[in-house]
Amino acid sequence: MTINTTVLQTPIGPLALLEHDGALVGAGFTADPAELHARLHPSLRALELRPVGDLGAITKAHLAYFDGDLTALDALPVHHPASQRRERLWRALRRVGPGQTVTYAELAVLAGMDRTAARAAGQACAQNLIAPAIPCHRVLPSGGAPKGRLGGYYYGLERKAWLLSHESAVTGGRPDASAAPAPR
Repeated sequence: MTINTTVLQTPIGPLALLEHDGALVGAGFTADPAELHARLHPSLRALELRPVGDLGAITKAHLAYFDGDLTALDALPVHHPASQRRERLWRALRRVGPGQTVTYAELAVLAGMDRTAARAAGQACAQNLIAPAIPCHRVLPSGGAPKGRLGGYYYGLERKAWLLSHESAVTGGRPDASAAPAPR
């Protein structure tokens, strides 16, 4: 069994995509899929990498996202083994629509947890290995971007800022009407 990989060129640099059994198991802004593979769950790290030219629907969805179809990644199947709590946070994060942002505390609430689980939400974002399909770039610290604070992003704040700007430009700065409303 293998993990199929490809690297897309995007406006913010190379994006490695890793697919296994029809699901996206890794996506990150690096030209080296092995770098991402090394961070995967042990059950996936045991699988060999196999470079391919195209991952079909997964490749098409990512290209569409960068071309302005901000919902193109929403239906992609993802597989990111973790604790039930962390998986719940990632599922909630996928409901935060393009053009929307939430704080870590708000993400915890969206996942059915108490606001005090903000730290767990932050850790889930830090351990997210499927960016931008699991859109951790949409999570800001309390006070958010208006105060010039984007928080952290594994692939650099420049990429986080670009992704937020890309989504805002396409949505006209308005939240996607099909997305779950962010609690305030």
